[in-house]
Amino acid sequence: MPFGKQRVLPAVKQMKELEKLLSSPFEYIVLLGGKIGMLRPIIELAEHQGKKILLHADLIDGLKNDEYAAEFLCQQIRPAGLISTRMSVIQRTKQNGLLSIQRIFLIDSGAMEKSVELAIKAKPDFIEVLPGVIPHLIAEVKERTSIPVIAGGMIRTVSEQEEALCAGAVAVTTSRRELWSMDMSHI
Repeated sequence: MPFGKQRVLPAVKQMKELEKLLSSPFEYIVLLGGKIGMLRPIIELAEHQGKKILLHADLIDGLKNDEYAAEFLCQQIRPAGLISTRMSVIQRTKQNGLLSIQRIFLIDSGAMEKSVELAIKAKPDFIEVLPGVIPHLIAEVKERTSIPVIAGGMIRTVSEQEEALCAGAVAVTTSRRELWSMDMSHI
């Protein structure tokens, strides 16, 4: 399994939320942005607690979202991986040996076609499909790209999590604390 036995990737925006997860059994945690000056100490704190941070590069305050920012994040901040919608960020992340997660928004068939095409070119380690509540689209993205899929966005219930996983997602990202407990029995 790509994230060990972990099937739920808790996603947090606030330091208070992250602090609570540092004493949890979760190894992988998604950090949805933050202030550029605080990221390295946060990553170091998480690593000290045995946690691996997947950082959403597009949501960082004080940093442009391009390949130079990705290089800075990979070399100076050093999370376990970066999440981005941008192909150049994904490519730079891969060049630096970090996990690369390409986030795609499936809002219509045109977005599906463009996202699949970009993912095939970028070859990320994972594709995060949003919204993650449409199981047949998770299966389609996985089949068309041969890249492992993470489901995220708009997942509100345990049954929606389970449907995404049954459709072929390797994990589900969620900021809903009540859904994190689904994974606790597997860790």
